[in-house]
Parts: sequence; structure tokens; C-alpha cells
Amino acid sequence: MSTEEIGEPPRSAVFGNGRRPSALPGQGGLGRIVDSALNSARGIRAGLRTEAAIQQEFAIAAILLPLSFVVASSAWTWMALVGSLFFVFVVEFLNTAVERLCNHVTPERHEAIRVTKDLASAAVFFALLTAGLVWIVAALTRFGLLS
Repeated sequence: MSTEEIGEPPRSAVFGNGRRPSALPGQGGLGRIVDSALNSARGIRAGLRTEAAIQQEFAIAAILLPLSFVVASSAWTWMALVGSLFFVFVVEFLNTAVERLCNHVTPERHEAIRVTKDLASAAVFFALLTAGLVWIVAALTRFGLLS
């Protein structure tokens, strides 16, 4: 049964599920924002339930976020510390999405899929390296070991 037969707008590669975002009341706007927030919450919940790396990074962030108020010597430094944590989450969630999509496309071992997953994993590595460097420089600066 097609989407038109059940009274839904047509789906396409360009317009997705047929819903058009709009700033006009009743035609998207706030409802679209709420839907997006709910989708994000489901994604975060799914990541926390199923991905060990995301669980570990959330646990580390739970420790580092309060510590950021001690380490930061300015508002901009604090923003860099917290932003580096968020950056790790962004890259980790995208890595997880790529891995899941790869597993869905072909659950068998395939060289192109392995390379794709390795590339996404490398992105996580560089995000973690960036966050680590931000935190090290901020801590060294805060405690007078770097000027």
C-alpha cells in the first residue's frame, strides 16, 4: 500500500516523509522543533542503552563537566572545555550511526564496509585527541605550568 493510499503525503529522496518545515503556526514551526527534540532524545537513549563507548564517554563527561568549572580560567576556556566534550559526543553518535547503517546494509564481512567503519572510528580518535589536548592545555594554563 502506498503512502497516498493511506492518506499520507508522498515520500521522496528530496522531501523525505513529505512533511515540509514551516515557520507558520500549524504548519511545522514549534511542532517540528518538538518532534526533532523527541527524535534526539530517542537517539541519545538508544546510544546510552546499547553502545559501550557512548556510556563510557557520558560517564567521563559526568566527571569532567563539574571539573571544568575548576579548570577553566575564563568563560572562553570553559566553553572550549565543554565544547570539546560535546564534539566527542557528536562524532561518537555519527560513528555509531554509520556503523549501524553499514551493519544494516550488509551484515556480512565486506572490505568496503570495513574501511568505512575504520574511517568513522578514526574520526572518533581525532575527536578524543582534540578534547584531550584542549583539557591538557587548559589545565596546564590554569595551574601555571603553561602561559
